[in-house]
Amino acid sequence: MNILYISDMTFDPWVKPLHRYCPDADLFVWGKDEIDAADVDYVLVWKPPAGVLQNFPNAKAIFNLGAGVDALLHDPDLPKDIPIVRLVDPRLSSSMAEFIVYWVLHFHRGMHTYAQQQRAGEWTPHGQGHTEKRRVGILGLGELGQDAAHALLMLGFENIAGWSRSRKELPGIESFAGPAELDDFLARTEILVCLLPGTKETNGLLNAKTLAKLPKGAFVINSGRGSLIVEDDLIEALNTGQIAAAALDVFQTEPLPDDHAFWSMDNVFVTPHIASLTDSESATQIIAEGIEAIEDGDLPENVVDLKKGY
Repeated sequence: MNILYISDMTFDPWVKPLHRYCPDADLFVWGKDEIDAADVDYVLVWKPPAGVLQNFPNAKAIFNLGAGVDALLHDPDLPKDIPIVRLVDPRLSSSMAEFIVYWVLHFHRGMHTYAQQQRAGEWTPHGQGHTEKRRVGILGLGELGQDAAHALLMLGFENIAGWSRSRKELPGIESFAGPAELDDFLARTEILVCLLPGTKETNGLLNAKTLAKLPKGAFVINSGRGSLIVEDDLIEALNTGQIAAAALDVFQTEPLPDDHAFWSMDNVFVTPHIASLTDSESATQIIAEGIEAIEDGDLPENVVDLKKGY
């Protein structure tokens, strides 16, 4: 069995786990090791060059090494007859939940205001809100969104709602679904958490019109995809006070350009796409289970639906 790795990220963290969980596999790195394309059985990828994946006629599956598959789906030459498997890893989910909880608490407790006051040398206490009254809304109730919602519920946030393409019945979560219910979802949301995948339908979903539906002074946390937000519209909303502050981990262009306005805005908190990083050990174990399923004649879990885009 031949496994080919295609990524600009170093292969080093994957070597030992792959030898441990796929002991019979021969490992190859694209652009470094020689292998006949027809001999490739499985491809492990993260943001591969466009067009390269059409070159492996006998590949049994393409395993994406992260949760988001939008970079793959933008490839016009992506093979349609090879299963693409997205990574659903409990460690990815727990890391994302940590990130979301951190920023929800940050805004809930007004730490953005105290950070500004510190820079100004100002000592002014403010009132403290209550978690059970804080209205948190999660855009996207897949695995990541559900885990984040559960973590917030455990901290006493009892007024949580979620919006997704189809209605989800989750204990303690008010469910909104479809375009017809988006405005109502936004209108009740004080802290907006964005966890939707990047698809044609979600591209630019948060724009001047939809941001205006949020209560004045709302907060935005985006660790989903940069394509969800029209950045110029968010900047305008931040400057007018419609949005009080934003924590942004993903952007239209990455790395974020040096001259981007976000860098210098006091009410924007930038992190370099680190909300939830792939752990090679746990991810390899999940990939190995997927390979075993295929070798047994079954489909692995979490095969991407190309029509839905996730």
